[in-house]
Amino acid sequence: MRKRFDVQLELGAVPIEFVEIPTRTRDELPPTLAALQWIFVTPEVNEQVFALLEEAILSDQPETGCKGMDLWQILVFGVVRLTLDVNYDRLHYIANFDSLVRQLLGQPAYDMKFEFPLSTLKDNVPLLSEELLEKINAVVARHGHGQIKKKPLPQNPWVVP
Repeated sequence: MRKRFDVQLELGAVPIEFVEIPTRTRDELPPTLAALQWIFVTPEVNEQVFALLEEAILSDQPETGCKGMDLWQILVFGVVRLTLDVNYDRLHYIANFDSLVRQLLGQPAYDMKFEFPLSTLKDNVPLLSEELLEKINAVVARHGHGQIKKKPLPQNPWVVP
């Protein structure tokens, strides 16, 4: 049975809201991870995004069976794969050895007791369809516009209107 995310963190894991994401980089992954972190810590966005994920992924699955990946893990891996335009072998490497991605998943950065198998990634990441991503993007854009407020330009005393 899938759940949104694992509330009980592994020993040594940093809570997702406290993961420090570098801002002084030209790489495309840190801004994407910062956006995912914002989705996770913003309650109204979090609720809407997880409702979409549950509707699309859990609606036709029975309540029994093995655990499977959490919805949060599916979202993170799907977005990382699309952002970097990587194949599943590269995603497998990122999932297991990129400390920042592991922290954002609620896993200890350097503790390799839990590895994401390649077959699990191949089975679960495609559940994040293009249509579902467009719906999630609409939710994020709608709430993101409220975060950016334009500041009025200061009046230049030297220019006569």
